[in-house]
Amino acid sequence: MSAHSPMPRSAWMFPALAVLLFAAVSATGYVFTLSLGGLVFAIVLLVILFGTVFAAVHHSEVIAERIGEPFGTLLLTLSVTIIEVALITTIMLGDKPAPELARDTVFAVVMIVCNGLVGLCIFIGGLRYREQGFQVSGANVYLSGLIALATITLIMPNYTLTAPGPFYSTLQLGFVDLVTIVLYGVFLYTQTVLHRDYFINQTGDEEGGGSHLSGKMLALSIVLLLISLLTVVLLAKKFSLVVDAVAALIGAPPAFAGLLVALLILMPEGVSAIAAARKNDLQKSINLALGSSLATIGLTIPAVGIATYAFDQPLVLGLNPQNTALLFLTFLLSMLTFGTGRTNVLFGLVHLVVFAVYVFMVFVP
Repeated sequence: MSAHSPMPRSAWMFPALAVLLFAAVSATGYVFTLSLGGLVFAIVLLVILFGTVFAAVHHSEVIAERIGEPFGTLLLTLSVTIIEVALITTIMLGDKPAPELARDTVFAVVMIVCNGLVGLCIFIGGLRYREQGFQVSGANVYLSGLIALATITLIMPNYTLTAPGPFYSTLQLGFVDLVTIVLYGVFLYTQTVLHRDYFINQTGDEEGGGSHLSGKMLALSIVLLLISLLTVVLLAKKFSLVVDAVAALIGAPPAFAGLLVALLILMPEGVSAIAAARKNDLQKSINLALGSSLATIGLTIPAVGIATYAFDQPLVLGLNPQNTALLFLTFLLSMLTFGTGRTNVLFGLVHLVVFAVYVFMVFVP
């Protein structure tokens, strides 16, 4: 949504409802249970939580139009990452510890983004424009960082000797957290300072056009963005209870929780990426998609690692052979897809097929 449009009601209404819901739950000491009342609460919570996440992304977009690319996309990515870290750590350290949730969520994000979202954007763009272009240099920067980080965090733990896989020892995890943050920091410097032109639409439309946004509206969006992020973090505990209850009710496999969390945090960003592809701005779609994957590993894994160390909880990171094969296939396809600077319908369909296989294997491993 353009920053020039009037602020939609949902952009301030859902953050306000989230604040009221958290205040009501805290004041009454409400405890979620599987009952009719619990079902109503779960529906209300999910609607408000989804709405608040969308509101956070809207305000991020408003601010992003003012500051221009690639800083705008970076702000969107960081906002979503804050929500992701809050949800993962809350569920992992809840009443029913889930040491594998971070791994499942990070892997789900990579699969959803690099196959589902990228595939859908390319497919839609291919149907509408036959071919779409983007900066190969920028895509290569994303992929090089993503492949390195994914291998270090999701595959290497299965082959360490100090601690039996799929775990890292405390010293190993600390070192991995450090190099992960350093690598992501260098990527940010490359994206925002050193090679900004790699991540900007080839038409040269670098500025978001938000210079006409009033200072009052900008300040309001900043405040509402902070409120949205804070309320999502505060409601994460109740969301974790709902996830546990739903998973137990339908007999879902452990990876279902990671998939659900990933879908929640990626849905608003995915809508923005698809809208950009429909407007023939595949570069922005790639920035949103691959940037969110890179931020998920580069920021989420270190944050969760620090949290699990502080609370003395185990952290499972290594993927099983089946998921390792899917990850390898995803990166191989991505290198081919982003290797020429032009995409078409077939590239998108191939990624969508791989995503369908991933979702099917979650429920029928």
